[in-house]
Amino acid sequence: MAQSSNSYVMGVFEHPTRKAPDKSTAQLHAECALGALADAGLSLKDVDGYFCAGDAPGRQPLVMADYLGLHLHWMDGTDSGGCSYISHLGHAAAAIASGKCSVALITMGGRPRSTGQQVGVTARTLDPDRPEAAWDSISRSVIATIYGMMAQRHMQAYGTTSEQLAAVKVAASFHAQYNPHAYLPKPVTIEDVVNSEMIADPLHKLDCCVITDGGGAAVLTNESIARTLKRPLVKVLAAAETINTNAGGEVDLLRTGASVTGPAVFRQAGLMPKQIQYASIYDNFTIMVVMQLEQLGFCKAGQGGPFVAEGNLLARRGSLPWNTDGGGLSNNHPSNRGGMVKIAEAVRQLRGEAHPAVQVPNCSLALVSGPGLVVGGAHGYASAILERN
Repeated sequence: MAQSSNSYVMGVFEHPTRKAPDKSTAQLHAECALGALADAGLSLKDVDGYFCAGDAPGRQPLVMADYLGLHLHWMDGTDSGGCSYISHLGHAAAAIASGKCSVALITMGGRPRSTGQQVGVTARTLDPDRPEAAWDSISRSVIATIYGMMAQRHMQAYGTTSEQLAAVKVAASFHAQYNPHAYLPKPVTIEDVVNSEMIADPLHKLDCCVITDGGGAAVLTNESIARTLKRPLVKVLAAAETINTNAGGEVDLLRTGASVTGPAVFRQAGLMPKQIQYASIYDNFTIMVVMQLEQLGFCKAGQGGPFVAEGNLLARRGSLPWNTDGGGLSNNHPSNRGGMVKIAEAVRQLRGEAHPAVQVPNCSLALVSGPGLVVGGAHGYASAILERN
């Protein structure tokens, strides 16, 4: 995506519910859409571009476009798992830059908690028509054990410890106490994490993200519309995405797509990692935060453990305030897809609308980054840099 796209995130919304037994998935998407549009000072009739992923009813944008009564010039149903909405930032910015649309709406939502879905600790139900199904279906892969193997590999290669991983959860919980909607608002200690139930050695229960209902939405506009709205201007400065396959079984458990998109967005933006003032980095498991920090360029390979253990993720204290809403580890992981809420908190930080206890002073540059599907196999990855103008 060109740096001069001049596309702006003018509205965001994070659904306040964490369990929604009385709502349909379509309702959640609609309520999030209306919330983000109201935040921008726009309405459904202004939307001419719509973006969603596989969590949407019908698993493609036409169904929700009809439900919302949208009249569109452009739509995009790209699904790359939890990072889809970060990818959509770049897609929407490109569509706006090329004149395909002028007001782009991105929605996500789902109800895994209300429907009793147990994520990460039960065997995955995978498409039997996948090319690799004949070889890997017999293993009945479990998400948590894949990330457990990644943590073991990182520990073996670099000497990372469970206590260092626990520091990620401690930072998330410290921030979550200031979020009235956080699913787990109570601060925890290193001891709390390492003494919690073992889920997939060496990952404990508190190393794993929460399961929540809910959703979120974002609205992007072109510059001419953005300047008519009474909201702070948050520009999409750079965006990149990639895929990381399982390489025919030769899987590198120490590599994520961040190693591609991190350098790409910093190059596009003409920035260095040290210039980022706030980071929204996907936290489905504590090990993923450590690995992404290394591969995005915030510390060297193998130094992610010491980096987080030194308190660098803590707002008002550390060098890289991170997931100041509590993230997926303590606040919200709606429909098992965390990318949208990462966008929302980054925008709140850039607007100066985060809780005063965790607000980054004079925040003008933020990174949003994360994977989709399962790292350790084939996964997508997307990153974006947002700037307060």
